[in-house]
Amino acid sequence: MALRFFIGVLGGSFVPCQVWTTGFFDKNVVGTANAFTGGLGNAGGGITYFLMPAIFDSLVSRQGLSAHVAWRVTFIVPFILITAVAVAMLICCPDTPTGKWSERHLHAQQNLAAHGVTGDVVDLPGNFADSKSSPGSESPSYGSTHGKLEYDATGKVSTVADHEAQIGEQQMLDTARGEVVVKPTFKEAIRVTFSPQTLVTAGAYFCSFGGELAINSILGSYYLKNFPTLGQTGTGNWAAMFGLLNVAFRPLGGIISDLIYPHTGVWGKKMLIHGLAVITGAFLIAIGLIDSHDSHTMFGLIAGMAFFLEAGNGANYSLVPHVHPSANGMMISSSSFMCSMLIAVLGIISGCTGAAGNLGGIVFAIIFRYNGKNYGKVFWIIGVMTIAINLSLSWIRPIPKGQIGGR
Repeated sequence: MALRFFIGVLGGSFVPCQVWTTGFFDKNVVGTANAFTGGLGNAGGGITYFLMPAIFDSLVSRQGLSAHVAWRVTFIVPFILITAVAVAMLICCPDTPTGKWSERHLHAQQNLAAHGVTGDVVDLPGNFADSKSSPGSESPSYGSTHGKLEYDATGKVSTVADHEAQIGEQQMLDTARGEVVVKPTFKEAIRVTFSPQTLVTAGAYFCSFGGELAINSILGSYYLKNFPTLGQTGTGNWAAMFGLLNVAFRPLGGIISDLIYPHTGVWGKKMLIHGLAVITGAFLIAIGLIDSHDSHTMFGLIAGMAFFLEAGNGANYSLVPHVHPSANGMMISSSSFMCSMLIAVLGIISGCTGAAGNLGGIVFAIIFRYNGKNYGKVFWIIGVMTIAINLSLSWIRPIPKGQIGGR
């Protein structure tokens, strides 16, 4: 129990990882970035199918350890890998593209000043002092450490202003206010958590990632039931392919989303999510109704379903950064539902979306459990639920009306 608890906590690192990636990339490419990081994370499940049993078998056959001891020793390998990666990240990786997290506001302030922004006040996260510049001052006041930052009204465009900027000063300030991640009040957190836009990303991820988790857990058993001649090792290897396909299919969802974004805007990203989900649902229904005992047919249907399901996961995290961007620590995924909800306190939008995905995994796993070995029936049930949920969410605007930033 203790080991499973800490594995769940480790899985929760997926949430801050996606928030961190979102902060490093522009919205034109953030879908690709999030999809690649998420895809590699999901693919780890497939790699584990191959790697851990191989290590275990080696310890038993070559080192002479008993099975009772070997499975425990096997965990030393992921411990070494995880610790090495964690230490390397702490030493080598910056908090944000502009340096320390505590100083993230300075870059936005400097950019606004470079655009010749005049006479308005920008609220920034954290405790910054009210600091006002003297009238006519040519440079913005950087303030101390407790309040707001104010830009002086020069009435002139700085010589270093960006001549490509075609929006007004107030729009620039509004955009900065909307894009900088802030610590929400409890009231703001509740409003964001239960907004229709959060429901869209959470509902879609409930179906896609939830379905992936549940299917991953039973796919080997399903193959063994329909293809007993393959044996446990053979069916396990084929089941592992479902997770490994994340290396290509999840990033592809983010790439496609980013490609259509300049032409369709945020609505295009949202419709891509629902479109992929509906096709995924159709594949799930086909798999369940056919319940094929021909390996070529079954593996082909599973691969086709994996393409749309996993691409949907990637497309979802292309939309997430656009929704309530100043709260974009609040919407992502983890390996544990409870860990996701705990992390959601720190990052609402990312946490809510990811928690919904893990909740979906729990719900679908319960359905599998109460249907015994009738795996095909559960496949088409999940397919119907996926189509129904996504169609019911398709009418909701991708971002709140009047939202500042995230477009």
